[in-house]
Amino acid sequence: MASLEQLVFDNSYARLPPGFAARVAPAPFPDARVVSVNPAGLRLLGLDAGEATRPEFARVFGGATPLPGMEPLAMVYAGHQFGVYVPRLGDGRALLLGEVRAPDGGRWDLHLKGGGPTPFSRGGDGRAVLRSTVREYLAGEALHALGIPTTRALCILGSGTPVYREQVETGAMLVRLAPSHVRFGTFEYFHHTEQPGHVATLADHVIAAHFPHLAGQEGRHARFFAEVVERTADLVARWQAVGFAHGVMNTDNMSILGLTLDYGPYGFLDDFDPGFICNHSDDSGRYAFDQQPRVALWNLACLGEALLTLISEDEARASLTLFQPTFARHFLARMREKLGLTEGRDEDRELVQDLFGLMAGSHVDYTRFFRALNRFDSSPEARNDALRDHFLPPGGFDTWAARYRARLESEGSVDGERHARLDRVNPKYVLRNWVAQQAIARAQEGDFAEVDRVLALMSAPFDEHPGQEAYAESPPTWGRHLVVSCSS
Repeated sequence: MASLEQLVFDNSYARLPPGFAARVAPAPFPDARVVSVNPAGLRLLGLDAGEATRPEFARVFGGATPLPGMEPLAMVYAGHQFGVYVPRLGDGRALLLGEVRAPDGGRWDLHLKGGGPTPFSRGGDGRAVLRSTVREYLAGEALHALGIPTTRALCILGSGTPVYREQVETGAMLVRLAPSHVRFGTFEYFHHTEQPGHVATLADHVIAAHFPHLAGQEGRHARFFAEVVERTADLVARWQAVGFAHGVMNTDNMSILGLTLDYGPYGFLDDFDPGFICNHSDDSGRYAFDQQPRVALWNLACLGEALLTLISEDEARASLTLFQPTFARHFLARMREKLGLTEGRDEDRELVQDLFGLMAGSHVDYTRFFRALNRFDSSPEARNDALRDHFLPPGGFDTWAARYRARLESEGSVDGERHARLDRVNPKYVLRNWVAQQAIARAQEGDFAEVDRVLALMSAPFDEHPGQEAYAESPPTWGRHLVVSCSS
């Protein structure tokens, strides 16, 4: 394991033409200190755990003392926000400190959020507040542990410096990690500013670094777009299957690699509600839970338009027509896993849809129900009260359970084997908003032990964690109506 000074930088994005980013020196908090470190993030970079205890750690990742090889810059991009095109966004409160080559061959952007103003701050202060920093820090690791592609986190840096939003808040910084922070909106920026050469440069940069099997190939740009469609369809299918709502699927928040990017007003389903809106700012429900597949396709169409100097309109349309069947295939595969089914059959879609209808009608807690399903008793005389008690009245579930039992029997499913398999598929713990808010409240009082506790819990969501069962409960009364908006 390496020391800070042994990190190896290879800043490929910094070598792109000047119009791709602005060189910016961080404006660190004068009192920045490490308040939480993610052990998994240290391992990704190949850093020794002891490095986080050095005073240099906060200075390096807080932007006060850049390591040799770092080249801080703010990336430019545009994007459709709530369906409206905004021509120039960019990293307004974030900086790409540099790109690390890890010992295992991986590449990781070191992205500092809250490091001060940039040319893209649009009059803002470039700062981040503690509540949003904690939410992103925990969410990336929670989704990763659930098998969902996502940005990761290295650490939170705290500060006593006040930050002014709707009210005075506690300032903080987050260091997040990703193989790339290129977005759909990065391509849109160069397309809509009529810089086709930069569109081609960006596409070939991304292909060389992240789609190397396409590099130098004839037709590589069309194949690249098709693979982005595939990755995005798979990503959203995984969101839907686990009950995750992103909340603000603007094109500038869509990763070109199919990662979950930019955590703001996200939320996991509590009571199953297909139309769940987790973003208090989303008055129209554009980004409601059940709209996420539709919005993803709309966003991909915007990306396809941005690539029309590299691919034909027919090629773009052909790739876009693949989204819906690809999403449906991936989503149904995820749901079969959650039900413990090992064979794909034509009636599976109806089995899932009918279950969702019953769950919506009885406001069934999504995560708790599927965790309870892990212990479904398929014997003919079994009542499965732990499951049927979720439904009022239970008759509809009894009818569905009889169909499910027959399906399991036709596959030769063995209860014990299926139970063990489902324990690694249906999580006991997800990052519910009330759990995140509880950690934030403690952190705002200067106690980060709850942040670390939740991080450890969400990093192993399928385990039982004796003594921590309260974190798997439905929201308490105070946590049922938490307001989370784009500023979160």
